[in-house]
Amino acid sequence: MTARLRAPGLTRAGLFLVLGTLFCAAIIVAVREAYGYPVFADGGIVPKAQNAILLLSLLIAPLWFLVGLGAFDYWFYWAAGKRTRPEDHSGHGATSWKDYFRVNTDHKVIGIQYVVTSFFFMLIGGLLAMLVRAELAAPGSQFVDANAFNGLFSVHASLMIFLFIIPVFAGLANYVLPLMIGAPDMAFPRLNALSFWMLPIAGVMMTASFFAPGGSFSTGWTAYAPLSTSAPIGQMFFTIGVQFAGASSIATALNFLVTIITMRAPGMSFWRMPLLVWANFSTSLLVVIATPFIAASQFFVLFDYALGFNFFRPERDGDILMYQHVFWFYSHPAVYIMMLPGFGIISEVLAVKARKPIFGYRMMAFSLLAIVLLGFTVWAHHMFVSGMQDWIRIPMMVTTAIIAVPTGIKIFSWLATLWKGVLHMDTPMLWALGFITMFTLGGISGVVLAMVPMDIYVSDTYFIVAHIHYVLYGGSLFTIYAGVYYWFPKMTGRMFDERLGKIHFWMTFVSFNATFGPMHLVGVKGMPRRVADYAEEFAAWNLFISLSSFVLGLSTLVFIYNMVASWRGGRRASANPWRALTLEWQVTSPPPVFNFDRIPTVVGGPYEYGVPGHVHGIMEPAEEARPKQAAGASSAEEGV
Repeated sequence: MTARLRAPGLTRAGLFLVLGTLFCAAIIVAVREAYGYPVFADGGIVPKAQNAILLLSLLIAPLWFLVGLGAFDYWFYWAAGKRTRPEDHSGHGATSWKDYFRVNTDHKVIGIQYVVTSFFFMLIGGLLAMLVRAELAAPGSQFVDANAFNGLFSVHASLMIFLFIIPVFAGLANYVLPLMIGAPDMAFPRLNALSFWMLPIAGVMMTASFFAPGGSFSTGWTAYAPLSTSAPIGQMFFTIGVQFAGASSIATALNFLVTIITMRAPGMSFWRMPLLVWANFSTSLLVVIATPFIAASQFFVLFDYALGFNFFRPERDGDILMYQHVFWFYSHPAVYIMMLPGFGIISEVLAVKARKPIFGYRMMAFSLLAIVLLGFTVWAHHMFVSGMQDWIRIPMMVTTAIIAVPTGIKIFSWLATLWKGVLHMDTPMLWALGFITMFTLGGISGVVLAMVPMDIYVSDTYFIVAHIHYVLYGGSLFTIYAGVYYWFPKMTGRMFDERLGKIHFWMTFVSFNATFGPMHLVGVKGMPRRVADYAEEFAAWNLFISLSSFVLGLSTLVFIYNMVASWRGGRRASANPWRALTLEWQVTSPPPVFNFDRIPTVVGGPYEYGVPGHVHGIMEPAEEARPKQAAGASSAEEGV
């Protein structure tokens, strides 16, 4: 970005946010007064006007915030027909911590912005989970009433899915993917910056819903209609927040696709790409195809709520099952959006820590693409008890069982990679092995739930809660921790505390199983989920689960302390502390501003450990590389 993009900051953005809100209020007042609907009555604003002002502000004020932040300055300059300004890269890279609080086009800065912001919302979501477990530690009402309880688990789930798991994977990939393929940056750096700044908007909206009239949204992260079309105004915080989170995901996915297809280094064919690149390529296809469906479902809810449409109002011939079909057509592929990048991370960690090539590399890549295709054929297994047509249950059961095949291929390939390897049991490796164990257990319970009779029996019980947490916590979060520990030296130039890393793993591994393992038992016995009270017979298990969950929460604090302390004063990291072969480890830690002082030429595969004389990437002579580097940087910056 240019120097004109560097001046705006959070102060000006906040001012624009306030002005946007006042602008929305002025529009509402003017329109209602013009048509004879008074805004002010008895010395105050009438409730309908309050809701209208709040709803319009949720739609418009965030865009004013982005304008004030400077996210559109360059595009406004271009749209005004002015002469294109030369790129001086003054908004690119970070020289101090302040550079992480402004619009920045460096993919490495954006990656760290993504990761840190995602973990911030993870801590908020985890705190809400602790409140849920505190309430469930004993039967009866402890701290919150039923409506507040519904809001706690709804915001918890929404933050964890839309503001943590999905974007933290995008952040890790943002940092390392261009390095892995030998690119100087992402294809569209300004779009990359914009995609990040839409994320905190969504997170603030969902968190701030607790302050809305009537309380936060309380329909779960699924926001099922018609409940969501008649809920208090807090529901709109979710409905609109999801739109910003979804737009961020789509922009990032398009950026990944174009970057992978067009900006690979010389010699980097598709069959020489690391599996993390393949995983993000597959994930980006899923995001681009599936995410518009959840956007559509929430737009329908917004129209029903604010404009009196009848998409999901059964009393006016609305079809509430249509909502579930549209929602789950996104939300089951979303499970793989939250899993496939983790598969790539585990492949990178296992190959390095076992000092062996990935077993069945091409089959691993094909299985990623197979999951993309099959992921769109299984959505209705979430709807076996919804009242949908009986005939669709059987094909959905069959396709759900079939999709376990490409996932099984990965499990066996990872185990074969470990077989007779020289295993280095450090912190990233522990998280990778923990993932294989936990995800396999979650996958087994998923196959059980794919069977219609079993699904009907345990539907809406804590068996479902156990399954989804084994898949998304034991699956996704274990891979996230593996990736953060693995690339922490590259991102910060510092080494983390290995002892604290292992304490973090074992505390998490034990407390995680103690928290979610017993949920299978109480679920099979019939304890319902999403309720603030339960029968006395489940009291002992729930107390045990709650106490275990508090230990699980404490384990996260060990991680946060390790990361912050190590980033500030950890031992300096070498360029390649793991002796890895992929390209990101062939440059300094942290990397140069445009990644490579000389353009790499790829001459071999990324996992040829143990092959005598193998080299993955070599650097061209400096005098030949300089003009090409400049051209690469220019094309990356001017491609928007």
